[in-house]
Amino acid sequence: MKFFLLLAMLSGCAAHPRDLSGKMFTFPQQTATARVQMTSTRDFSAVTVCHRSFTDIKRDHILFSMATSTNANSLLIFWDEANKEMEPHIKDKKSEYGGLDYKPNMWHSICTTWDSTTGLVQLWFDSLPLIRKYVTSGSSIRGNTIIILGQEQDSHGGGFDLKQCFVGMMSDLHMWDYVLSGCEIQKYMDDLNFNPGNVLNWGALDFQIFDRVLIEDKQTSCT
Repeated sequence: MKFFLLLAMLSGCAAHPRDLSGKMFTFPQQTATARVQMTSTRDFSAVTVCHRSFTDIKRDHILFSMATSTNANSLLIFWDEANKEMEPHIKDKKSEYGGLDYKPNMWHSICTTWDSTTGLVQLWFDSLPLIRKYVTSGSSIRGNTIIILGQEQDSHGGGFDLKQCFVGMMSDLHMWDYVLSGCEIQKYMDDLNFNPGNVLNWGALDFQIFDRVLIEDKQTSCT
């Protein structure tokens, strides 16, 4: 496989918008430093996050981490290995989704929505919409946000735990500041034309790479 970008080692380089269509981030080793980092200054009264991931980890691990100075788990997607459940956290409040066929060594597509008015969170897993659950309502996610792939934030931009890091591949990250319709989420799941994220857009992504994260062509099945 030809590397589009082999390696980025310097944490001080500036972020630039980049089209990652057909690409993936590869996190090749267990580490408490390797990550992809993004920022946003928006407030979120509602949110949708979608991404695809591929791993063989048989322990707890992070899939998406967004923190503010007041809530380290402003929006967190976490796999709890002991309880075999996917756990969306909103403003440090947790919901739990068990019974998922979260198989190793295959791509999984995950979308998460939340609305502050109703307080409802919903997880979509590999095209399957799961039950809507109450998590927290009444106020938005506010403040400068740090968004990280590869590490779980226990503090704003830090507090990483080696045993919670992600090892594997991630692709097709999009984030919206509203709840995406079920039809649009299904289009994302099926890799059809959909409205790209207005906060994070895989086709024009601002990001910084810290330590050993690679950008490669996304692996697909031969036809």
